Amino acid sequence: MLTNRRLLSAGFVGLLAFVAAPGLAETLPSRDDPAIAAAYEEGGRYFTEDDIPTFNVAEDGTVGWPTFSGFRRYHAECHVCHGPDGEGSTYAPALKTSALTMDYYDFIGVVAEGRQKVNASQNSVMPSFGTNPNVMCYLDDIYVYLKARGTEAVARGRPAKKEPKSDLIREDEDACMG
Repeated sequence: MLTNRRLLSAGFVGLLAFVAAPGLAETLPSRDDPAIAAAYEEGGRYFTEDDIPTFNVAEDGTVGWPTFSGFRRYHAECHVCHGPDGEGSTYAPALKTSALTMDYYDFIGVVAEGRQKVNASQNSVMPSFGTNPNVMCYLDDIYVYLKARGTEAVARGRPAKKEPKSDLIREDEDACMG
């Protein structure tokens, strides 16, 4: 979930294009990569050493609550355009790739502010979700789910096992959703 502290610190640094790096499939980042690996846990949420939300998947396949929540929220709000499981579609790019190739703060900016690319060769419109609490209150969850999908730490489909929702996550949801 995107807390006010994280939202304000994001500053919505410029918006980058959703562009898949050539050959990304052959060069998936390792789950041990410092930009991906969980360095610490706080109230049921996991973060990299740079304080960026990330996923946690136990050896038995149990995912952290935010990853499970992200699966649910992604499929409620994002999959219509971006395809099931972050795989992309003929209409919109694979967000599982974007979660790995875009800076976290740029990702937030695109979701919150939207983006439009209309010219002779393309017509791409990402609407703004900045006022949609069903997205913004769970944006970190969506991001970590897509990051887990991008590294293939989480397979397609609903995660079978999940950690319980922590009291802190429940309190943050209640505060954000009103």
